[in-house]
Amino acid sequence: MSASLSSGVQRTILRYQHVFVFLAPLLFVAGVYSFAPTPADAGAGYWTEYWWLFVAFGIGATIVNTVGISGSALFVPFLIFVFPLVAYPLEPTTLVKIGLISESFGLSSSSLAFIQYGLVDRRLSLSLVLGGVPFVVGGALLSFVIPEPLFHALLGIALIAASYLLFRADLGHGEPTGSGDGEEVAADGGSPRDLPDDANKLGPAGVDTDESGTVTRVDRDGDDYVYSRGGYLERFANYSVGGVFQGLAGFGIGELGIISMLRTQVPVRVAIGTNHIVVATTAVLASVVHVFGGGLVGGHTMDLATTPWNMVVWTVPATTLGGQIAPYVSTALNTETIKLGVGGLFAVIAVALFAMAGGGI
Repeated sequence: MSASLSSGVQRTILRYQHVFVFLAPLLFVAGVYSFAPTPADAGAGYWTEYWWLFVAFGIGATIVNTVGISGSALFVPFLIFVFPLVAYPLEPTTLVKIGLISESFGLSSSSLAFIQYGLVDRRLSLSLVLGGVPFVVGGALLSFVIPEPLFHALLGIALIAASYLLFRADLGHGEPTGSGDGEEVAADGGSPRDLPDDANKLGPAGVDTDESGTVTRVDRDGDDYVYSRGGYLERFANYSVGGVFQGLAGFGIGELGIISMLRTQVPVRVAIGTNHIVVATTAVLASVVHVFGGGLVGGHTMDLATTPWNMVVWTVPATTLGGQIAPYVSTALNTETIKLGVGGLFAVIAVALFAMAGGGI
């Protein structure tokens, strides 16, 4: 495929990403309904039993995508504490699998939205994904063999860490400069600085890296961000530890990862957008391992028939919708308020999980 054709395809996908994003869950639901192994007596009642999960997962996906963290950080605790109150308890591997499958669609949806706005550093995201892959796979395989109390304890540790890091994170760091129309007025009133403008991207978006490694990125609205990609070692440390939890519990790489990007001076909107790519990719990978990987480590084999398909046909469309809404919510609401609310919720859930691990619940 020629470079011009590739650019044309990319531009078309980004321009019409809403169409592709909403077709994906429809095709998924149609495929599940047509081909997934379901009970022999599955009728209309089977497929509509958990319709209310659409509301719960839609709200959860909007919240987590607004602050750039993993959807399973809310989905998994919801399935542990709330779902059994109206249905039945789920096995740890099953609820993690539901969370990962659902978040894979939600984060992929939101990732396209951030790419469209020019807020994803692709070089940075590629290095983070490649570095995190072995740890995600290891964590996913580990989930098949650890006992349930230890699973709850590790989940609580991950949530406490995520809560602490969210409270410490400065989501106001790295605010964009520029007039919003693709031009920046010089501080001394002189000529505006030349900014990158890629004709293959929507709006005035573009990116340029100078000889010293300084990146100048312009988003679709014309706002610009200047930063360096330095700090690879710190980010590798955070993403590797987070990758283990991502595979084990369905979240962790996003929460730990975004903190490392903010600490290495990546602007917050670029950090959130880039983090979406990393979390979405690792969530898809972890989902595959959770579905097929049990037999590789001597654990139980989790075949497709064990997946509660009448749940994911509602959670997947819900998270996809939430992923598309999130960029608009992030501009309309105070991100600090959302951050404090989510961080506080993580802390409460973590305490409950520690009690479950210790036999207190």
